[in-house]
Amino acid sequence: MQASVDLNADMGESFGPWRMGDDAALLGIVTSANIACGFHAGDPDVMAGAMAEAVAKGVGIGAHPGFADLQGFGRRRIDMDRRSLGHAVAYQLGAARGMAQAAGGQVRHLKLHGALANMASEDEGLARACYEAALAVDPEIIVMVLAGTAQEVAARDLGARIACEIFADRAYEDDGRLVDRRKPGAVIHDGALAANRILKMLEDGAIIVESGKRLPTRIDTICLHGDGAEAVKLARDLRAALEGAGVRLEVFAGDR
Repeated sequence: MQASVDLNADMGESFGPWRMGDDAALLGIVTSANIACGFHAGDPDVMAGAMAEAVAKGVGIGAHPGFADLQGFGRRRIDMDRRSLGHAVAYQLGAARGMAQAAGGQVRHLKLHGALANMASEDEGLARACYEAALAVDPEIIVMVLAGTAQEVAARDLGARIACEIFADRAYEDDGRLVDRRKPGAVIHDGALAANRILKMLEDGAIIVESGKRLPTRIDTICLHGDGAEAVKLARDLRAALEGAGVRLEVFAGDR
C-alpha cells in the first residue's frame, strides 16, 4: 500500500440559481479541487466562491476546462479544429488563473472535463493540442491525466509535470478508458464499494478494470465527481477508508 495520495473532486459547477453539488462540504474533505471555468458549467460568482473556499481550506486549485456546452454539461462530444480547441483551453485556464489570484490563491493544475477528457484519453494529438495550449500559458502547470491513456502519453511527451489520476466512482474498460456513462454500472454510487476498489488499486499499484484485469500505473490522485447526490457521503467514506488503512491524504507534487 502506498504511503500517501491526493483526493480530488470536480466542482464549481453551479450556475446562477441552479445549484450543482455541495462545494463547501467537499472542500472540507478533498485535498485538490478541479473548478469549472464557465464553458461546461460554473459562472464568475461560483468560481470566485469555490476559489475563496479552497484557499481558506488549503485545498489545491485546478482549472477544469471543457467544451462550451452548458446544456449538455460538457458531456457531449464536439468536433473542433485543434487550433480553436487550444484557444478554448487557454481561455478557460486564463479565467481560472485570474479568479484564483483575486481569491489569494493560484491554479496549480489543469484537468480536462467530460467529453473533452474522454476524447483526449483516446486521441494523443487532441490531448497534445489541449496541453500545449495550457503549457503556453503556464509552463509549470501540473497536468492531471487519466492514467494509462493517450492523455498521459501526450503530457509525458511534452515534458509536462503530471499527476496520474484514477477514479473512485467510475468503472473501467480493459484499455483503461472509463466505461461510457450510458452503460449499466458505469457510475459507482456506493461509498463502501468505491473505497474497497480504491484500496485494492493502491495495494496493487494498478487500475482494476471490470474484467478483473490489472493495468499497472503510478497513482498520484483519486477523483470523485462532485455533482452527484451522494458525492459528499462517498467522499467521506473514501477518506475514512484511506486514513483507516494508514494512507496519508496530501496534495500531489506533480513530478515529471
